[in-house]
Amino acid sequence: MHSKWNKWLFKQVDNSALVLFRMFFGFLLACEAFGHIALGAVNKHFLEPKFTFTFIGFEFLEPLPAPLMYGLFALMGIAGLMVMVGFKYRMAMLFYAIAWTYVYLLQKTSYNNHYYLLMLLNYIMVFLPAHRSVSLDAKWNSSLRKEHMSRWIYGFIIIFLCIVYSYASVAKFYPDWIDTSFPKHLMKIRAGDWEILQYEWAHWAIMVYGLTFDLFIVPLLLWKRTRMVAVIASFFFHIFNSIIFKIGIFPYLALAFLVFFFNPKMIHKRFLKKKNFYEGDEVIVPSFKNPLLIVNTGFLLVMLLLPLRHWLIPDDVLWTEEGHRLSWRMMLRNRAGFANFYVENKETGSRTRVNFKNYLTPKQTNQVKTKPDFMWQFAQKLKEFHAAEGEDVAVYIDAKVSINGRAMQQFTDKKVDVAAQEWNHWSHHEWILPSSLYENKE
Repeated sequence: MHSKWNKWLFKQVDNSALVLFRMFFGFLLACEAFGHIALGAVNKHFLEPKFTFTFIGFEFLEPLPAPLMYGLFALMGIAGLMVMVGFKYRMAMLFYAIAWTYVYLLQKTSYNNHYYLLMLLNYIMVFLPAHRSVSLDAKWNSSLRKEHMSRWIYGFIIIFLCIVYSYASVAKFYPDWIDTSFPKHLMKIRAGDWEILQYEWAHWAIMVYGLTFDLFIVPLLLWKRTRMVAVIASFFFHIFNSIIFKIGIFPYLALAFLVFFFNPKMIHKRFLKKKNFYEGDEVIVPSFKNPLLIVNTGFLLVMLLLPLRHWLIPDDVLWTEEGHRLSWRMMLRNRAGFANFYVENKETGSRTRVNFKNYLTPKQTNQVKTKPDFMWQFAQKLKEFHAAEGEDVAVYIDAKVSINGRAMQQFTDKKVDVAAQEWNHWSHHEWILPSSLYENKE
């Protein structure tokens, strides 16, 4: 006798939703990779800069020479197409996962949350049996072919999505979003040509819609009575984001997940009529059940806990950025500012102001002026460059930052040698001055 948990988790269900998602996912992977080439992102983000700002801890990563960098993205695009048609699926998916992890960690100057989501999904998809039907692999290897999968796959994907959306909503429960000052500021800087989005009623609509959509979309999709309303709301929400914010494949990836909320029969009937439909009622408990449950539960717990880490760090994450990344804090703030970096020779005491143009691209400069991890990394780079010339230097930063259109506030302690400081992902950095965000709002 199977336990109730075994019966629920390992009951076999038709795999049409996963198969269709694989097709969408592979196509979007190809679009992402080929798009980097066609739109000039490979050159702009990896080849044009004198150095890239990696994720801290991965400074050993370096861009490949130009032909190889373009070749890597071309191969990634081909791998995406292979995933779409299910040809050498696991090999193609694993290649894309490793390659995307490399380019993701290699540069963060141009960053969207969907890059992080894509990295996670790549590895998840490596292990899911998405190639067992309507694929070239299954066509050429009949022993591989199956029209069913374990029901836990549905549960895993839906819980993961619920975590992502829920944190995106919870993060919006802060004064600038609730009083519409940030939606107003966002529409001004990102949709200035859209007159309709500059009205007060539009800002209130964006505030309410953005907050409630993220919070309720998964429950509404799960309930049959509200599912179609939720689908329409999803299309409006994600297409709006695509048009206004131009955030790549992310809106379409989010829409692709809708297939997991419909009855497999409907997915089969509408999209995969030639596929055999599984109507059995088997329960197949794998021999590796315990490791499977431990890994899946562990992953979901990490996803649940990691976004909470900023609560363990003093001051407001909106100001310090400490704990911001990998936390699904999407479309929450706009940072502006200016900064002067001073390099001081420790032996002679002579001090010179750094000319950003000698080191950074314009986009890198904007990040260095407003975000502390970029400031710290640039200080380390300056120390390295001068050390190579036999000079031991200190690096001081005078930076002022504006959050969401507020007046500039002093961000860094000008007396601290930032190049001599350690970086810790889990604690506050004292050279970042305390905030007074809600005392200086204009």
